[in-house]
Amino acid sequence: MFGLFTKRRKRGQENKAPPRVDADVRVYAIGDVHGRLDLLMKLMAKIAEDRADNPAARYKVIFLGDYVDRGNQSRELLDLLSQGPVDGFETVYLTGNHEDYLLRFLTDTSNASTWLYYGGANTLISYGIPASPLQNNPDRLIAIQQKFRNALPESHLAFLRRLEINHVEGDYFFVHAGVRPGVPLDDQATEDLLWIRDEFLASKADHGRVIVHGHSVRMRPELLANRIGIDTGAYDTGVLTCLVLQGEGQWLLHT
Repeated sequence: MFGLFTKRRKRGQENKAPPRVDADVRVYAIGDVHGRLDLLMKLMAKIAEDRADNPAARYKVIFLGDYVDRGNQSRELLDLLSQGPVDGFETVYLTGNHEDYLLRFLTDTSNASTWLYYGGANTLISYGIPASPLQNNPDRLIAIQQKFRNALPESHLAFLRRLEINHVEGDYFFVHAGVRPGVPLDDQATEDLLWIRDEFLASKADHGRVIVHGHSVRMRPELLANRIGIDTGAYDTGVLTCLVLQGEGQWLLHT
């Protein structure tokens, strides 16, 4: 565990109430899994231990998206997740930009070479479809697209299509990539929620709620006044991170 995080407030913010969720709910937000079913299983075991030690009326797990690509177990991971909610937890599955890539590929190959390069090839291989991250031949991409359509189980497709864009819990706003500064949360564009990076990461603005996000890899979680980033590059580092919230408390679990 990285440990309990306590915010240092800036001058002028001493009287501002800290963000909170309901005291009777314990929330577990999981960062980008990227085809690492092995790490998710380890993390879920730690979550089960944490739950046993911390009574609550309700338990909720929120996945921040990017289930597929880069790691080698995308199919196996979707086999598990598409079965429904995690046993004993209210479960929220958010979508990420890599799910967006995958769904676009099913009907349009114009960005397929980019998707393959950024991990899509690993996903295709997990479905038994030979693919190279450097593939850019249009005819070959169309052939791969057809094979993938045939190989993708209907349960996986249904799961990917019903993923949520964002989720609000208490004073926290959960989303894959982030938000555009200065735009009300209710008016955010889906493209930004899935893809934004630099403008959001550099912003010190109060977004109305604390934004909990993945998408942008850091070696350690970023716990700031306006956002909490928990993508620790699990597919490469072996560190899959979970933010735990209850009342005003903030903790971290990781593999």
